[in-house]
Amino acid sequence: MIDLPEWLDAVVLGIVEGLTEFIPVSSTGHLIVAEKILGFSDPGEVFTVVIQLGAILAVCALYRVRLWSAVVGAVTNPVERRFATAVVLGCLPAAVIGLAANKWLEKHVFTDAVVLPVIAGTLFVGGIAILVIERLGIVPRHREVTALPWTTALGVGFCQLLSLLPGVSRSGSTIIGGLCLGLDRKTATEFSFFLAIPVMCGASLLKLVSHADAITSDRLGTIAIGFVVSFIVAWLVIGWLVRYVASQDFTWFAWYRIVAGLAIGGLWWIGT
Repeated sequence: MIDLPEWLDAVVLGIVEGLTEFIPVSSTGHLIVAEKILGFSDPGEVFTVVIQLGAILAVCALYRVRLWSAVVGAVTNPVERRFATAVVLGCLPAAVIGLAANKWLEKHVFTDAVVLPVIAGTLFVGGIAILVIERLGIVPRHREVTALPWTTALGVGFCQLLSLLPGVSRSGSTIIGGLCLGLDRKTATEFSFFLAIPVMCGASLLKLVSHADAITSDRLGTIAIGFVVSFIVAWLVIGWLVRYVASQDFTWFAWYRIVAGLAIGGLWWIGT
């Protein structure tokens, strides 16, 4: 365990969240591991929830024109209505099945005895899955995020359910799932961004309401630091990722997941 001042813990965790939220490596898994390394206490997971909102705010800021067009034009513009409907459909599986499974997962998966080996396993298996899917070379059929078939959007939403397990990665499950369903890399990545906004805001709101008593005055400074750092880092990562996927595949992320999964699993096995 590394003993750092609490404000520095907040900076480190904000960086971890901003770096990992939108790339296919699992922000939840990384945050859990980082918090254990730092010995960081997060009652009710309030700190984690708020810094995730910082990352989501970065998406809203970067895509504000696209989002505003969808909101304003959803009633009168067929293209915007199609896009808004696709996002809603993509969020439905998480809203229905994810909400129903949440308590079971907290009781049986997100526990000190189980969570680290689960993260190690899902990181490793997810890395192998990405390598296999990249080797398949699926030819994309959909190249515009505003023109996705509703069945495809719903399919991506079901892929997102995999991220209920720590270490799977919400962005990874939606991006790689999108590739399997015929989206090109840029479209799959951007649709993953848009799905993140309602899904994560809804999940965060539920968590904050149920653990409102954990938001104490002495924690506000730490939470604010993590939020701001997460926003800034996520802003930079999103811009980089969109440029990256225009010309590169996800192989490097796959190998990182495999190495990280083996390392976490090995350290857990020897009791470190």
